[in-house]
Amino acid sequence: MDNIDRSNRELTVSGLAQMIDHTRLGVDTTVQEIRVLCEEAAEYEFASVCVPPCYVREAALILNGAPPSVCTVLSFPHGDSCTGAKVKEACLAIENGATEVDMVMAVGLFKSGFYDAVKTDIEQVVQTCEHAALVKVILECILLTDEQKRMACHLARDAGADYVKTSTGYANGGATEQDIALMHSTIGEDLGIKASGGIRTFEEALAMIRAGATRIGASASLAIIQGIENA
Repeated sequence: MDNIDRSNRELTVSGLAQMIDHTRLGVDTTVQEIRVLCEEAAEYEFASVCVPPCYVREAALILNGAPPSVCTVLSFPHGDSCTGAKVKEACLAIENGATEVDMVMAVGLFKSGFYDAVKTDIEQVVQTCEHAALVKVILECILLTDEQKRMACHLARDAGADYVKTSTGYANGGATEQDIALMHSTIGEDLGIKASGGIRTFEEALAMIRAGATRIGASASLAIIQGIENA
């Protein structure tokens, strides 16, 4: 990964910014907040803005081809929409200008042992997004055992996803170094790994990167970037 020297774990402000999805997904997020989010993302050259589906078109119009990608979420935060609904959401997101989608895995189906259905669910979204958008699969690690986390990583990889992601932030738990390390030991460099949920400081972001994260999802992006100057 170009943004971090893994021999000494040093990051530049620019390198760190290019690993962050600048995020606003609160239920009360306003269009004014999305506009500010996009302006900040363009200024700092974050990897993407991650916005609710209803704001994808607005974000794409504001950024107008600027470096940050437009990312949105599918079946968020529970992952229990039927596959057809997720596919339709993905289609609309791409039509509106998204080039990255974070889909929530069907956690209930997965924990029920319906692994083929979960894999198919992911595959259908991946096929819909082919050549148009990256697909990140949110595992909701807080709800899984370590063995289940490994199996979910394998399913996402075999289904053709681009990333696995720790959490939505809505299930009483977020990213942990232990989960990132487990995910990295399971899939190596086969997929990107996004740490998301509760990351608010530079030190926390750096710990995730050291553990193997290649993308950080955060609403506290500015605080994280500013923290590098005091490290």
